[in-house]
Amino acid sequence: MGSTAPVIDIVIVGGGISGLALAAGLCKKPHLSVRVYEGAPGYKDIGAGLALHKNAIGAMSLIGPEVLKAYWDNASNIGEDDVEMVTEVILAHGPHAGELVAELGRAKGRKSISRADLLHGLVQLIPKDRIKFGKKLVHMQERIPDIGKVKIQLLFHDGTTAEADCVIGADGIHSKVRAYLLGPSHPATRPKNHDRWQVYRTLIPTQEAITKHGIDPRYTNIVSIMTGPNGHVNIVPLKKGTMLSAGVAVRGVSTPSSPPTFTSVMSALTETPPKLDPSLYESYHPIAQPIIKMIASPSTPNTATWSVGDHDHAPFYIQRQIAMIGDAAHASLPFAGNGAAQALEDAAVLDHLFGRVTQVDHIQAALLAYETVRIKRSQEVGDMARRFGRVYAHCGDDELEGWEQGFWRHPSGKSSKKMPPLVQDPKRLRRFFAEASAFTNDFDLVKQNQDAVDKFELLCRKLKCSQ
Repeated sequence: MGSTAPVIDIVIVGGGISGLALAAGLCKKPHLSVRVYEGAPGYKDIGAGLALHKNAIGAMSLIGPEVLKAYWDNASNIGEDDVEMVTEVILAHGPHAGELVAELGRAKGRKSISRADLLHGLVQLIPKDRIKFGKKLVHMQERIPDIGKVKIQLLFHDGTTAEADCVIGADGIHSKVRAYLLGPSHPATRPKNHDRWQVYRTLIPTQEAITKHGIDPRYTNIVSIMTGPNGHVNIVPLKKGTMLSAGVAVRGVSTPSSPPTFTSVMSALTETPPKLDPSLYESYHPIAQPIIKMIASPSTPNTATWSVGDHDHAPFYIQRQIAMIGDAAHASLPFAGNGAAQALEDAAVLDHLFGRVTQVDHIQAALLAYETVRIKRSQEVGDMARRFGRVYAHCGDDELEGWEQGFWRHPSGKSSKKMPPLVQDPKRLRRFFAEASAFTNDFDLVKQNQDAVDKFELLCRKLKCSQ
């Protein structure tokens, strides 16, 4: 396609993981003018921390070695770079308590990182004049200044405006771009918390966790999930191993009507969820109890609670020259550890496609190609995260929403109702997690990018795009 094409203006709304990773790739392309508008004034350490899986590492590599380096330079070693590392899933309750049932996210060079540290690394890859903070989107509209041309206008809360040929919404779970595309009243527009999940989490110095709270040092340098019916425990080393992010996710206690929010655990808000009660976990395995007590202790600093959410499936991710990616498109519960990875896969595909977008009338074809290769996979991962949460909560098979169909089908083909519940059968659990992990971890990202390009070229011919 032509080499003397005009510069194409792209606005990325949102400076989270997907937005910054995509911007880092697109800024290297001279035929594109890229601007990022982030609503927050800066980045905060909120969340569990990330231990990115193999597909996330692969997606960053496809965008560029500098993106992967930003991750490596700001992350904590879980192990040596040439050693394969995993996230351990351990049963913390019931007759098989203490048994290891899964090793998720197997990859060499795997590290843990706080979201803020990853964003700090990625933002260094964006020229300072290409990103603006404190720009919260409040309105957008499409206009046609000339026949055959479309411009997207954006209005921010401070009264400033922007205009672009293409808008990529990477503005998170409460996305304004999603609301614009689907409509504010669409049932999939707002985030959901169907299982009423509430997370209680602390960020604490590693040495304090060991000496004051009796945390086993082994769990200060690996990522672990410890499952049980009253809540599952997750512990992640951060800040080059000097800090621990430890949390308990409890099903069924968040306010049903409230969207995902973040508040202090000690807050006296009207609808504050119940405080974490260590007495409810006395039947848990001894490896989990000190972590729960540490999180629940009033003397533990930097403790917070929030309800988590995800999205019901959107029927589409793009309309004309506007698209949504990452959590704006397919926010998932944090329980499969692949939300950030799916955001990075989105960025890798769009970065690859926009290397070929040299005319404005190529944009829609590129966005349609992105949607074609990403919508089914990203939504399946969201469904997987819901199932993982229910398995971690030791739900019965009747609450796993058809897990025996698809790629978690039992090898015998028998109905799960004729067998012991999944959570009471370590052998079945290992198969469940192994097949789910392979679906995310062992995916062919190079082929996904090539499939997107093939679809793009087909659509360009069909739409009679400029050459």
